[in-house]
Amino acid sequence: MKYDYLIVGAGFFGSVCARELTDKGYKCLVIEKRNHIAGNCYTEDQNGITVHKYGAHIFHTSNEKIWDYVNRFSKFRNIVHKVKVNYKGEIYPFPITKLVFQKLYGDLVDLDKIKIPIDAPKNLEEWCLSMVGKDIYEIYFKGYTQKQWGSFPVDLPISIIKRIPIRYNSTDDSYYNDKYQGIPISGYTGLIQKMLAGIEVRVNIDYFSDKNGFNSMANNIIYGGSIDQFFNYLLGRLEYRSLQFKEEVLNTCDFQGNSVVNYTDETIPYTRIVEHKHFLNQQMDIPMTIITKEYPTFGGDPMYPIEVDKNLNLYKKYEEMGQSTNVIFGGRLGSYKYYDMHHVVANALKLCDGIKVSKN
Repeated sequence: MKYDYLIVGAGFFGSVCARELTDKGYKCLVIEKRNHIAGNCYTEDQNGITVHKYGAHIFHTSNEKIWDYVNRFSKFRNIVHKVKVNYKGEIYPFPITKLVFQKLYGDLVDLDKIKIPIDAPKNLEEWCLSMVGKDIYEIYFKGYTQKQWGSFPVDLPISIIKRIPIRYNSTDDSYYNDKYQGIPISGYTGLIQKMLAGIEVRVNIDYFSDKNGFNSMANNIIYGGSIDQFFNYLLGRLEYRSLQFKEEVLNTCDFQGNSVVNYTDETIPYTRIVEHKHFLNQQMDIPMTIITKEYPTFGGDPMYPIEVDKNLNLYKKYEEMGQSTNVIFGGRLGSYKYYDMHHVVANALKLCDGIKVSKN
């Protein structure tokens, strides 16, 4: 049987495309190299606790259309996501608010005396110093950034850090500014499963094990994997940062009192600990909790595009090569861009909006 669309990857990008195109009358086949759907958002129920197997995922957006769309496939528990920072045993709220400045410098803090005047900051370190000064830079950013990206902050672009809010005149310590924030009650796996209902999905399928064979099965291809791998790294490899996850089951009701705590001291090898029961308030009175420590690494599954000039220039060359094929590239890896989930959903919807309803 010939499919209208072969969709490579069963994460948010591929799943939204599959749902939308199927609803337009197209016959879709989704293939996924892992043994499960939902990509990096994959969740599992473990002893009544929804565990985020590839790091914490909180869906957030200010776009009502996007929020309504994902709510079609699962009820959400509305939350206000808050993160803590552990620096050498001292706990701080994150992101940086007026409370942080007051804690370090007192109520009559003079921000102009804290910030380091740097005209036209050229890298992440200079930008941080110009925005929050040396003390806060070291507490929040220096060690964490070096661990997370495997590079010194002076070698990283400002774009990596600008997504984190700094609230000089506010005590609001919620991590996101978005109007809508939540986690699907059914877990992300349940959400994606419902999104893919009635669509043929094959897991444990490596697209590159028979690329030409899979391509021959469909008239069109939507690809959500690494764009450099698609072209067999012909022009070189794009750089990604990955994570190793070490999960532990602990005999206590509550390990850290919060869903996510960042460990910013560079002498601690992991960047954060996620305590999963706090996301949906599950099993809070049971003397058992599940935590995951995250260790950044090179190698492993690509997760975070390293958006420095040499990689962005290489990506543009691959993007140009892609324009001469019948393949549509998208998602975080296919676009080589650090997208949040709502961005991925929006891009997939926009892509499918441009495809006409099938006449078959």
